[in-house]
Formats: sequence, structure tokens, C-alpha cells
Amino acid sequence: AGEYVKQLSQQSDGDRDLQEHRQRIQALSEETAQSLKRNVYQNYRQFIETAREISYLESEMYQLSHILTEQKGIMEAVTQALLLQADRDDPALGARRAAAADPFLPLSAKDAAANEEGRQRTLTTLLEKVEGCRDLLPESPGKYLVYNGDLVEYDADHMAQIQRVHAFLMNDCLLVATALPNRRGAYRYDALYPLDGLAVVNVKDNPPMKDMFKLLMFPESRIFQAENAKIKKEWLEVLEETKRNRALSEKRRLEQEALPRPTPTPPESTNPFDEDEDEEEDEPSAEEEVVDLSLEWIQELPEDLDVCIAQRDFEGAVDLLDKLNEYLADKPVSQPVKELRAKVDERVRQLTDVLVFELSPDRSLRGGPRATRRAVSQLIRLGQSTKACELFLKNRAAAVQTAIRQLRIEGATLLYIHKLCHVFFTSLLETAREFETDFAGNNGCYSAFVVWARSSMRMFVDAFSKQVFDSKESLSTAAECVKVAKEHCKQLSEIGLDLTFIIHALLVKDIKGALQSYKDIIIEATKHRNSEEMWRKMNLMTPEALGKLKEEMRSCGVGSFDQYTGDDCWVNLSYTVVAFTKQTMAFLEEALKLYFPELHMVLLESLVEIILVAVQHVDYSLRCEQDPEKKAFIRQNASFLYETVLPVVEKRFEEGVGKPAKQLQDLRNASRLMRVNPESTTSVV
Repeated sequence: AGEYVKQLSQQSDGDRDLQEHRQRIQALSEETAQSLKRNVYQNYRQFIETAREISYLESEMYQLSHILTEQKGIMEAVTQALLLQADRDDPALGARRAAAADPFLPLSAKDAAANEEGRQRTLTTLLEKVEGCRDLLPESPGKYLVYNGDLVEYDADHMAQIQRVHAFLMNDCLLVATALPNRRGAYRYDALYPLDGLAVVNVKDNPPMKDMFKLLMFPESRIFQAENAKIKKEWLEVLEETKRNRALSEKRRLEQEALPRPTPTPPESTNPFDEDEDEEEDEPSAEEEVVDLSLEWIQELPEDLDVCIAQRDFEGAVDLLDKLNEYLADKPVSQPVKELRAKVDERVRQLTDVLVFELSPDRSLRGGPRATRRAVSQLIRLGQSTKACELFLKNRAAAVQTAIRQLRIEGATLLYIHKLCHVFFTSLLETAREFETDFAGNNGCYSAFVVWARSSMRMFVDAFSKQVFDSKESLSTAAECVKVAKEHCKQLSEIGLDLTFIIHALLVKDIKGALQSYKDIIIEATKHRNSEEMWRKMNLMTPEALGKLKEEMRSCGVGSFDQYTGDDCWVNLSYTVVAFTKQTMAFLEEALKLYFPELHMVLLESLVEIILVAVQHVDYSLRCEQDPEKKAFIRQNASFLYETVLPVVEKRFEEGVGKPAKQLQDLRNASRLMRVNPESTTSVV
């Protein structure tokens, strides 16, 4: 840097060259800083998107691992079923295979009973060491301990060690207990998970994190670490085997319950009156129908629902539920049906929770309203149309709010308002169309949409007012912004929704304040000019300036202005009266752009107040001036005000509003008294 400055100072002619070089270097530095900021912001956004995609990919990998584990279990179950079928066909072959596979196979029913009793005794002994599980885990004849061991639990997000636990795997559930610090070999109850809703996922070793596996229990998951790879493998195998045995035993139980039970035949009675009673008692039993729940798709329905939920196949899950409801629609409600319903209802709750999470505002809002259609349609099919409507509207409200917040506040207010109106009303229109598509058969939800549209409009008006009215923009800019908002609001009429009255009601306070503020500015400016009034003709010096003034008056609606122009570039009017005319007509034009019925009296009263300032000044000057020549000039200005300006204001107001203003008519009629008796010392105003 020193060499560069030295070389630069030798080549420069003086201070000016050095200052130019310094400014150029500062400009390059600022440009580089801005470029770095933009790159950092862009990279940060890309990093966020990449992290989000990685999160999605991780969840999909977990689902894929779960699916592969389920497929492995299915293949092993099919193999086991084929072996059992072969054993039934050839008992001798089955006995030889069983003896070869397990040399310690029980040889008698007595030995099997002793083995079962030993398992239950071991379970009872171990559970006595766990505090708080006696009431939660009642003893049952079929429950026994399969496997147990020490594990270390880790946090699923940060992979930090949480605590040491001891897991007890029973034939129908998994008990997790934490070690008591001061009592060796004693534990405290932590959690109990049924095997029906438990999924086991192998976690790939990533040193130093190794020998881990994950347990998925919707909607939570826990990660455990085994002591070594061998124990981890044993846990994975024994969990899958126990789950498979549990499913097979449950299937056999349902098959046995579905079989028709023979009814004992009562002894014949010699009482002749018993025949009628027997017939009456037999009628309802004859009408009872045995529900066949041994169908393969019914037996596998809970597991199929779990797979559909894990694979995010929401349509397939709801199709299975519809198929079951259709099958059981005309069937009696027996105990097996109630048990099946209980299992299915648990899956329905899980499916509903997943769909609700899909619609929550915490999820990504990318994709617009159509991205929610899948979850909304399935919730409606599940009979949750009210919840679907509420979640859909909350999701869209968050999306609209996020879109408004992401808008850059430009230097030009009108440009920002154009972007704001485009973003908001386009989102509102897309949401309304998607709502009509999703809730076409639910007319009761439309009132909720109207309420949501009103609250969204309030959010839009808050952002609109903060940029337009709180920043003290000019009345012309505010009028253009309100006009843009009204034009965008009319687009909603395409879908039969009119929110114009809502935007009027929400903006009326701010517009009233803007009108009154601008009225005060005009009155103050008019009073200031009146205080310096000398009652002299205007000399515009050049024909171009005179032509420009004529064009301005013509645009204000004053078509007869030529009669007030004199020779050369003179105008037979006072500068104060001409300036007042232009300012008043500009105020009226901008106010009419903002007009709606609620602002009628505010606009009218503001106009009257502005006109009264000029009228009172002319009246006072006419009565107080003693010079005849100046008095004639003042009378000419008064004639211009009363005969030209006031009729133009009255006509333009009636055109813009749609009805005449009695207050303006009364003001013009009262001015005739002053023209009839100009020497009067009393004011008519």
C-alpha cells in the first residue's frame, strides 16, 4: 500500500488528482463491500435451502431403512410359513429339522410349562428392581422376558450423551428404565412402548458414534448405543424376531376368534308353551352374522397402514380405511370388530397427526396453495373438514405474511405499493381458488374463509398505511396508492368476493387524517399569501409562461380564463387568487380519487374551510380599501372567485361524488349579497 501511494503521488499533478484517486478507491471499496454482502446473503440462503433438503433426505433415508427392515421381516415370515406348511405335509421331516435346529427343544408339555414358568419368574424378579412399573405393567399369564441389557441414550439432534438406561424386552412391549445413582442394580421406570407401534432402524457407524440403533415411536424417536457391535446385532435381531412372533400370535388369535363357535343344544322340553319362547329367543341369534376377519388384507391392515404412514402414502392409507369402513358398514359390532377398530383408530390418529404437521405453518411454505391440497383432501376424507379448513387458512396466512415481510422497501413509495398489492392480492386470489377446489362440498367452511380474508386484509392495510400515511407522503402520492389498492381489490370479484367495503373501513381513519392535514397546509399557505397581498396584476414576463398558465387553468376546469388576460403578458388577477385557484382545484382532484361515501362530509367541510379563507380575505380587502383603482381590481378578483372558481368547484364536486353539495351552493349564493352592496361594513360570511 505504501509503495502504491508513493508511485501514485509521483504520477499525480496535485491534490485534485490524489483526491480523485481517493474517491475512486473509496467507491471501489464500497462496491466491494456491497458485493460481499450480497454474496454472503445469497450463500446464506443457499445454505439454509441445502440444510432443509438434507433434512428431507435424512427423513427419507430413515423411512427407506424402515421399509427395508419391514421387507426383511416379511420375507422371513414367508419363509417361516413355508417351513411350517412343509412340516404339516411331512411331520417326520419337521421333527428332524426341529431336532437339528435346536438340540435343547423341550421334550414334553411338562418341560414347556416349566420353561414358561421360569421365564415369568425371571421377569417378576427383574421388574421388582424397577420402581414405578408395577401398576403400569400388570402381570399376565402370557407375558415373559425375552431380552434385557444396558444401553446409553444419545440426543437425536446433537448426538450428545443423555443418560444410561436398562431395556427390558418382553414378548409384547419394550420397557426402558434409568439407573438410580445411589442404588446399584436398581432402576426407575422411564417409558413403555408396545411392539405394535415400534420400529427399529439401524444407525450407520460414524466414529466416534458407533454401535447405535434408533427406535421410532410416532411422533418421537430415541437413539441408543450398545456396548459393542455384537450386542447391537443381538438387539436388532431379537427386536425384529419378537415383533414378528408378536404379529403371528396376534394373527392366530384373531383367526381363532373369527371361527364360528358351536352352540350347545338345550334338552328337549315337554312344555308346549316353551316352543314359542324358543322361537322368539332364536330369532335374534339367527339374525346375527359372524364377521369374517380372517381375510388376508384385514389381518395385514394395521401393518399396511403403518407402512403407508411411514412412506407418506396418505392416499393409500385413506383408501384402506375407506375399504374397511365399507366392508364393516353392514356388519354387527362384535368383540373382534371392536378390537380391530381400536387398532385402526390408533393408526387414524397417527395419520391425522402427520397430516396436521404437513399443514402447520412451521413447515416449508414453498409451492403455494396447491402444495397443501394433498394433506387437505385426505383430512376431508377422514371427516376432519373443519380442522383441514382451519389449518389450511393458518398456513396461507403465514405464507402471505412471509411474502409481505420479504418485500424490499423501495425508495419510491408508489413502486413498493405496486409490489405489495400484486403480492397480497395475487396470494389472496390463489388461496380463494384453491379453497373453492378443496372445499367444494363443504359450504359451512366458506364463512371461515371470509373471516380469514378480513383478517388478512387488516394485515395488508397495516403494511400499506405504515408506508403511505405514516411516512407523510403527499396527497397525490397517497391518492395514487389508494387507487392502485382499489383496482387490485376489484380483481377478487372474479371469484365473487368483494372486499372493497373492508378496505374502505380500514383506510377511512388514515385518509381523513391525510385530507385534514393537507387542508391545514393549504389554509396556512393561503393565509401567508394573504398577509403579503398588494393587489397588483400579474406580469408573467414571457408568452411561454402565459401559455403555461392558461394550460394549467384549462386543466383545472377554468375555460374562460382568456377574458382575464391583458396586453402582452399581463393577467388582470392577483397572484394570490391565481395560486389559490390552482391549489384548491389540485386538492379537489386528489381528494376525489380518495373519495368514498364515508368521506363525504370530511371532504365537503375541508373544501368549505379552504374557500372561506379566500372569500373572507377578499371581502375584508374590499371593505377596507380606499383607493378606487385598487378597489375595482379587488372587485374583479372577487368576480373571478364567485363567478368562475366556485361554479367550477361545485360542478367538479358533483361529477366526482354523484350528487350536488348544498353547502357549496349556499356559499355561492351568499356571495351575491356582497356584490349587491359592496360598501357594506358587515361581513356576509
